[in-house]
Amino acid sequence: MQHSLRRCAKLGLTTLLTLIVARLPVAAQPQTSSADGGNTFVGSETCGSCHRAIYGRWKNTLMANILQDVKERPEAIKGDFTTPHELVTFDKEDIAFTYGSKWKQRYFTKIGSDYYVFPVQWDVTNREWRNYYVREGTDWWVEHYPADQMQRPTGPLCDGCHSTNYNIETKEVTEWNVGCEKCHGAGSEHAADPTIGNITNPARLDYVRSADVCIQCHSQGQPLTNPIGGTYYDWPVGYEPGDRLSDFWMLEEHHLGEESFTHWPEGSAHKNRMQGNDYVSSVMYTRGVQCSACHDVHGTAHGAELTKPDNALCLQCHGPRSPNGPGGTLEEHTHHPPESEGSQCVACHMPKIAKTIGDVMVRSHTFKFIPPAMTEQYGIPSPCTSCHADQSSEWAKEELKGWPSVSPWRVAQ
Repeated sequence: MQHSLRRCAKLGLTTLLTLIVARLPVAAQPQTSSADGGNTFVGSETCGSCHRAIYGRWKNTLMANILQDVKERPEAIKGDFTTPHELVTFDKEDIAFTYGSKWKQRYFTKIGSDYYVFPVQWDVTNREWRNYYVREGTDWWVEHYPADQMQRPTGPLCDGCHSTNYNIETKEVTEWNVGCEKCHGAGSEHAADPTIGNITNPARLDYVRSADVCIQCHSQGQPLTNPIGGTYYDWPVGYEPGDRLSDFWMLEEHHLGEESFTHWPEGSAHKNRMQGNDYVSSVMYTRGVQCSACHDVHGTAHGAELTKPDNALCLQCHGPRSPNGPGGTLEEHTHHPPESEGSQCVACHMPKIAKTIGDVMVRSHTFKFIPPAMTEQYGIPSPCTSCHADQSSEWAKEELKGWPSVSPWRVAQ
């Protein structure tokens, strides 16, 4: 006990507040393996023995609960299994893990040493069952796997992002879910002798490597080396926090003017899990703004783990007198009442245009305003007519032409 207290005391306040990022989920099995064979993975519970406050916040986040063991937590199941449905061909007893809880929930079952996803998913927003099947011509990996959903194992296609330290040879993990070491790297050396120098802190990395920690999972792409041992992987095998992700992973290709499964014609994300694809194309990224400037993945009281409420977060850098703009007051910029939806920064600069399930969409991360002319030309949803659903793009263009602080060349033609 005294030894543990001495170790905790050696950590500075800054390290204490920023270092560790996760919980040890139910049934996690710490193991002694790492990329370099020396520093090993120890599991989030070990981290939490010193970083109790952060561990306490993080264990309630979505990232810490992506997969939930229903035998330990049967209440995790959100789908309606009480009413018979033609898509539901299995029982609760067949479920090993639930996947997701915010927008959709899928169900993993275990066969041998592999997990598979049942071909049905629960739409959390609309509270209805929907088919789950990745069709031909959508994700790049489909052509490399059988058409049968139950012959598409989650190990190579999902588990590298849904676990910490997934071993592609043994199919074992240090822990399911995104644990501390998913973002900070293997922690045995730090646990034995806590110093700033023997753990990766994304906040201290350059802006490229810092964003890479998030982009490793929040992006669509494929490994540079594929297949690996005859198997095709849909996550950056071999990447560790602090590496350059581009040495392991290439982002999904986009052709300007072409609408695809992953992209709108001008390059914005067309589907979910593409925040990284969007972000690297943004001015925010090129100016060196890190993901952690907006999100605290250890857990906050705000949606999407934002560090502050939406507008308070944006306006701390984009206030009326800021060189980052915009000029004038919020109302002068948005031409909407200050407390209305139209004056929410994210309404126009982070519109919900990326599909996740059914009619449920998630926010773009390019931070670009999509003018109504772009809707007319390419079919990309504009925030103007997405909100004013009873109006046309022509109406929106005419409205924008009347805004004295807005260039008609940029937004209306």
